[in-house]
Amino acid sequence: MSKNTSDLSRRDMMKTSGGIVAASALAGVSIPAVHAAEDNTIRVALVGCGGRGSGAIENALNTKSGPIKLVAMADVFPERLQSSLKGITRTHGKQVDVPEDRQFVGFDAYKKAMDCLKAGDVVILTTPPAFRWVQFAYAIEKGIHTFMEKPTTVDGPSTRRMLKLGEESEKRNLKVGVGLMCRHCEARKELHKRISDGQIGDITLLRAYRMQGPIGFCFSGPKPDGISELMYQVKRFHSFLWASGGSYSDFLIHNIDESCWMKNAWPVSAKASGGRHYRGNNIDQNFDTYSVEYTFADGAKLFLEGRNMAGAVSEFASYAHGTKGSAVISTSSHTPARCRTYKGQNFVKDDLTWQFGPNEPNPYQLEWDHLIQAIRSDKPWNECKRGAEASLVTAMGRMAAHTGRIITYDEMLNCEHEFAPEVDKLTLESAAPLVAGADGKYPVPQPGIKTKREY
Repeated sequence: MSKNTSDLSRRDMMKTSGGIVAASALAGVSIPAVHAAEDNTIRVALVGCGGRGSGAIENALNTKSGPIKLVAMADVFPERLQSSLKGITRTHGKQVDVPEDRQFVGFDAYKKAMDCLKAGDVVILTTPPAFRWVQFAYAIEKGIHTFMEKPTTVDGPSTRRMLKLGEESEKRNLKVGVGLMCRHCEARKELHKRISDGQIGDITLLRAYRMQGPIGFCFSGPKPDGISELMYQVKRFHSFLWASGGSYSDFLIHNIDESCWMKNAWPVSAKASGGRHYRGNNIDQNFDTYSVEYTFADGAKLFLEGRNMAGAVSEFASYAHGTKGSAVISTSSHTPARCRTYKGQNFVKDDLTWQFGPNEPNPYQLEWDHLIQAIRSDKPWNECKRGAEASLVTAMGRMAAHTGRIITYDEMLNCEHEFAPEVDKLTLESAAPLVAGADGKYPVPQPGIKTKREY
């Protein structure tokens, strides 16, 4: 399958021209493994202070390879920044140095936080995914290493842009981590090696499930008074496709990514179905159920089942089936994975051929240990391309469900429907990229009716 991303449209190039030109001009400049401070301290700025950002900075400060401290924070909601700061100060007070003049609020706060760093420091980007490419471009311009949460893109144009930015970051010798922490799991790594060595034969089928009750901000009721439409959508970003890719992209990407990793390939097409049920007065854009058939180039399939519905059977796991046996990729949630293999297709004790030991290191911590070690040792480390590809494959399945069509990898990559083309220009006073109708509801996917766009 073609993954050529060199033919960026003029509009795509214009979007990132400032950051890319600045980065290209410095492409030959060596970025230090850490900044030149005598104490060899890596300084960190946190951009996006919600639950995932707070968790990421916790893991960053828990690394043991050398001194590291939090020096700046940014968010569009001051109360969220203060809550995160209070929590991290309580657990890591000696590593926190964020006075009031390094606490920034607003859509441009990410620049101010990164301006507090030096080349070779680290920024954490854990805002809603729509803003990822905007902030990453500035990090490249500043010569700052980056950790960014998944998904890193939400549509075709943002994926093309992110792939181009990834190339620029590699030219600058910048280290980039992406929050697909399952790739750092020791149990999954051992299983991947065993599958690659042929222990279960050729993979013909993968199955992945994230079937659970409501989570995060996947459901949202009408906007309350006292908050703008833009800020409501940013605050409840899982509910809006422009901000996050919706519940599908934000929640299902891990199962998709770990399954494709075991296959050592990305699927070439997807067909899917899904629906909305028991909606009450909810106005979000999400389907409550998603059922997707991904097809790989060799004809193998990945069947993905996603559901956010209270009271229904829950399952959060991924499986691989091969010509000589089968494997459990993950058991229940992200960790511990409890990976194991079987000589048949039934996961029964008598057919067990291997299982990982009982003590699995936390992959959320490992992804940070690996990133900081790469920075200190100045070894190549850049997960941007893989993160963008995983995000694109996720969006491919989502678009298949939302349009009712078969969507190919190349079609998704080259799709021109950009959910929020002016996201880099948003301010606290801006109109929202998505506008509610007279009834207060937002446009939702209509499979078979709207087939070229998701809404």
